[in-house]
Amino acid sequence: MYLNLPYGAVVLLVYSWWLKMSFNLKQWSWVLGSFAMLALLSLSRDDHGSVRTPPVRRELRSVSRRDNTYNQMLSKTDNQVVLNNGLVQLTFSYPGGDVIGIKYKGIDNLLDIKNQPSNRGYWDLVWNKPGEKGSVDKLQGTRFKVISATADQIEISFTKTYSPSLGNATVPLNVDKRYIMQRGRSGFYAYAIFERLKGWPEVDMDQIRIVYKLQQDKFRYMAISDDRKRVMPTADDRANGQPLAYPEAVLLTNPSNPEFRGEVDDKYQYSSEDKDNNVHGWICKDPAVGFWIITPSDEFRTAGPFKQDLTSHVGPTALSMFVSTHYAGKEVGMTFEDGEAWKKVFGPVFIHLNSAPSSNEYLTLWENAKEQLVEEVQRWPYNFTQSKDFLSSDQRGSVAGQLLVRDRYRNKRLIWASSAYVGLAAPGNAGSWQKESKGYQFWTQANKQGYFLIKDVRPGNYSLYATVPGFIGDYKYEANIIIEPGSEIKLADLTYEPPRNGPTLWEIGIPDRSAAEFNVPDPSPTLMNQLYTNHTEKFRQYGLWERYSDLYPNHDLIYTVGTDNYPDDWFFAHVTRNTGNQTYEPTTWQIRFQLNKGANPGSYTLQLALASATNAEVQVRVNDWSANPPHFTTGLIGKDNAIARHGIHGLYWLFSVGLQSDRLQEGNNTIYLTQSRHKTTFDGVMYDYLRLEGPPQE
Repeated sequence: MYLNLPYGAVVLLVYSWWLKMSFNLKQWSWVLGSFAMLALLSLSRDDHGSVRTPPVRRELRSVSRRDNTYNQMLSKTDNQVVLNNGLVQLTFSYPGGDVIGIKYKGIDNLLDIKNQPSNRGYWDLVWNKPGEKGSVDKLQGTRFKVISATADQIEISFTKTYSPSLGNATVPLNVDKRYIMQRGRSGFYAYAIFERLKGWPEVDMDQIRIVYKLQQDKFRYMAISDDRKRVMPTADDRANGQPLAYPEAVLLTNPSNPEFRGEVDDKYQYSSEDKDNNVHGWICKDPAVGFWIITPSDEFRTAGPFKQDLTSHVGPTALSMFVSTHYAGKEVGMTFEDGEAWKKVFGPVFIHLNSAPSSNEYLTLWENAKEQLVEEVQRWPYNFTQSKDFLSSDQRGSVAGQLLVRDRYRNKRLIWASSAYVGLAAPGNAGSWQKESKGYQFWTQANKQGYFLIKDVRPGNYSLYATVPGFIGDYKYEANIIIEPGSEIKLADLTYEPPRNGPTLWEIGIPDRSAAEFNVPDPSPTLMNQLYTNHTEKFRQYGLWERYSDLYPNHDLIYTVGTDNYPDDWFFAHVTRNTGNQTYEPTTWQIRFQLNKGANPGSYTLQLALASATNAEVQVRVNDWSANPPHFTTGLIGKDNAIARHGIHGLYWLFSVGLQSDRLQEGNNTIYLTQSRHKTTFDGVMYDYLRLEGPPQE
């Protein structure tokens, strides 16, 4: 009859019977009462010795019922839904589905209660009808549902449904926002299914994200990486500061902490490449509590592993960015034609909460967050989500192979594609993945010998792409890759032949899709962010574009091959010159070099690789600075705005410029590079790599 009783209760009954047989009634009652108290305390403690809060037991007849039991983690009122697993309590608006409260470790609400409930923890989307101004949709749900409920997990849904009768009054999209809470886990999962049905009207969607705004009087310490973490200024400090060249950048003139006076704060200073943007967040010192966004996979993000995006920033704000045009421009936004159907799952991401015993140990929270990231990556793809659109590992496939490089002017033998980034994305041309946004992408980094394994790939039709450090251009495998559930595709040795017409005569930079190796100057002393002082990412300082006029006040950059060194003498960004009164003029850089034409008869090639372009046009002239038209022009290119946003790179561009032998001369030569567009201080390019190749050799 005791088979269904908890173990502790059975022990208590047996022991009480023994006591009754051994003591008189008075003695037995006193001992039994004491033992019962000890047993109850033991049963109420968790695995770490902390006292557990008994879960609220409420029978909910208005929500789903599973196996004749009600999930004890959920309760509901007329305007709220509450999830509580004994460690974390979440409060959602009903039926909108915003996270309006997070209770944890004695803090009634980690979110900013000064904000309106709809402005604390929410999804949003920036969209527009083609040709019209964009608007923001907070994706408010109109229907709530319990998807599944067991003793160990609950998954809930808030849905927003589009009807063609609404026309352009709202974004033509069905949205299903999902949240998962599990017993014993300090945090929760968030993901969403976005869907367009066939026949719906055309639309552009440029940004999809989750936003959490925390209490600024508690969360003051931000961590993005091991070398990017610090105490941060407050939103009030920004409000009292001096706006700079664009609204996101503010000079702190009267901060609450005097140590911040004279610093620049700009949310773009804390951006990261998606391949590195996997855990970031905030720490409250008293009590020592951490709030972290953990992204265990990039498969649902857009535009490949090098796409940069926002992380955490002053607010305190923590973001999970899924789609954006940051560091790329509108061409990486999602454009849907009239009638086009589409579906995609964004997430899940894990919102991890942790705590430390005392405020002196608050930095251990960052270390714990990194450990939690490792655990989430190992569990990916999750097997507990209830949407049929999120596929578990056994529903996916894999691709493996080895990538080699053939560049006969560097080595007559094949070279390992060491540390190459290899990925699957929607079919397209070589390099098209960096502008692709509607589908899923799956990337990995090859080992030293160029071997790679891309696992847990969703079924579909893909192209296989790669980019190899040290070599220009983009690789694409000649055939499409069809992934089916359980497939394990092993490709024969793949060979990449990067663009090359002849031997290298000279080169400037490193072909790595970045301008980081060039001369990144120190910022103006009055426009510094102390986090980036003596930092490997000093390019994240504000206003570096204006240092060009300081360093070259009387003439533009002149680089002499064989004498100058690009880390010191090649400015990281080819920008306009500020002539005052908000007017700017084009700048022309010179590359001077010696040439022995007798040893190199024939046509030459200038390989011109750009790491970024914003409203720019690079014109190339050879030994005639006034040639009109120029010998080559890129035309107007780029809107990635990476110069203003401290990005060191945006989208990658490669131009192979043919130079006829008669344009070059024996001895001294000069190539003139003019950035001719000059409407603003941010118009310009960042070079990745330049190489002059001699005529082909047998």
